[in-house]
Amino acid sequence: MSELKKRLTDDMKSAMRNKEKDRLMTVRTILAAIKQQEVDTREDVDDTAILAILDKQSKQRRESISQYSAAGRDDLVAQEELELGFIQEYLPEPLSDDEIQSLIKEAIDASGATSMKEMGKVMAHIKPHAQGRADMGKISGLIKAALST
Repeated sequence: MSELKKRLTDDMKSAMRNKEKDRLMTVRTILAAIKQQEVDTREDVDDTAILAILDKQSKQRRESISQYSAAGRDDLVAQEELELGFIQEYLPEPLSDDEIQSLIKEAIDASGATSMKEMGKVMAHIKPHAQGRADMGKISGLIKAALST
């Protein structure tokens, strides 16, 4: 069992014992997504795959927060923000803008990319280092800007 999955399972048990309903619901949702991927792929997921799941879950929460805010549903915004906070506890420390820029420069140099056609090579180099630590959409935009100059 991966380190992150074990931590999630332990936190679920702890939330049950402490009657932390919101935390329990969020951790169960994460574990259900992990279990779904394990069933789909027929293999145990590693920490990298779990980080991708957590990244996706946090992105879903951020999108929900913006939609609920636009609709004036402050009660739902508060719930989503609470869940997002729980999810972010399992994600590694976010990358700073400087770290992202140096990672992009390093990936472009390593892949030898010179045009937009080679953007996939650059993303493939960056993804293992940035997954769960930065918004991949933002990184994609920065790579496009770097390759178009």
